[in-house]
Amino acid sequence: MIFKGRLFLPILISSLTAGPFFSCTQQQASTSTLEASAASVEDPKEKTAPESKPVPTANTDPASIPASKIADAATILGRKQVPILCYHQIREWRPKDSENARSYIMPVQVFKDQIKMLADSGYQSISPDQLYAYLATGAPLPEKPVMITFDDGDLEQYELAAPELEKHGFKGAFFIMTASIGRRGYQHYMDKQQIKDLADRGHTIGCHTWDHHNVKKYQGQDWVTQIEEPTKKLETITGKPVRHFAYPFGLWNHEATVELKKRGYLGAYQLAEKKRDEENPLLSVRRIIASGYWSPRTLHNSMINSFK
Repeated sequence: MIFKGRLFLPILISSLTAGPFFSCTQQQASTSTLEASAASVEDPKEKTAPESKPVPTANTDPASIPASKIADAATILGRKQVPILCYHQIREWRPKDSENARSYIMPVQVFKDQIKMLADSGYQSISPDQLYAYLATGAPLPEKPVMITFDDGDLEQYELAAPELEKHGFKGAFFIMTASIGRRGYQHYMDKQQIKDLADRGHTIGCHTWDHHNVKKYQGQDWVTQIEEPTKKLETITGKPVRHFAYPFGLWNHEATVELKKRGYLGAYQLAEKKRDEENPLLSVRRIIASGYWSPRTLHNSMINSFK
């Protein structure tokens, strides 16, 4: 993205870091079968069937999943990755947009064509909560899951992208940079009511820091200013918990995963870097930027090749 002023200049760097997401049937043993089996060896009155415990599903509130149900890091890292797409501005290219900027500025028709391809190919969108349940517990996903994410909170994401998703039955995850809420300068951003409306319509609202500073440089009070305060602000706006985070520029380190975990975050999203955190893999989930240069076919090939 291209902005005037020091505050948003670093966002351009994100293009350089980018590379070229249930219904559940719970299978439980029949109580009558258990009792019949028990009757062959002892009085059924003296033996009761074991109490069944709820099995986490895609629709389970992830914050309610007990720690005993969460898989270890190696198991999580071993699960098949889900394709996760990252979008930024959805608008026509301007003469001043650089070649690099155009790689993540998505012309409107290109965006529509990419989303139509996903729908025509049988993909079903999933939420960050659904992805968490799958990675953490093995909860089932649709046959062809995809997660569609948007960074920064640009106004066109509300005006153009969300309606296009909904036309195909998709939901998105919108990671908001709170310093920009309601701004109407060179680039326009969503206001509080628009952010709340997205949440009310079933989309996920996540945090993207206060003003897009690199988390690898945070010290002391930065964790409050860039993470804690924006989280509380977004929760106040939406009336819902904010449990998912997107790293500015896609840049992260182990310390960041630890600090986010301390603050109750369930998932955090980088960009195309192959490496994931070996201790906190749920806080270093991979995405790819959907390029404004890509045809639907190129996007599909990139999804298949990037997530295995």
